[in-house]
Amino acid sequence: MKSYTDIEQSKKLAEILPLESVDAFYIIGKDPVDIVPIYGLVTHQHLREQMAYKRAIPCWSLTALLSVLPDYTLQTNTNRTVFVVCESKKPMISDAYDNPVDACYEMIIKLYELKIL
Repeated sequence: MKSYTDIEQSKKLAEILPLESVDAFYIIGKDPVDIVPIYGLVTHQHLREQMAYKRAIPCWSLTALLSVLPDYTLQTNTNRTVFVVCESKKPMISDAYDNPVDACYEMIIKLYELKIL
């Protein structure tokens, strides 16, 4: 199961969401690319510095994505696909995905484009 946003999703969310909502980051230049959680000595300030040198890309776990969504529920159907439903202001449902990270990502993009987020 996918645990974090992928690099392309992360780049897009970095343009939309506050850096304080990030709970991990990708280290650039490593093969394979490592994901480092933010805690303890690794802070958001450290991430800002690494981003300035193009050595890091912020990424979000499912928990971090859900903390950004207002009034959400995660739902599955009989095919075991995942949907996100947001009830605030105008009820919306995401498309179906195999994992909740992708469903949350899509809902955040949708809410941002509608100027709700």
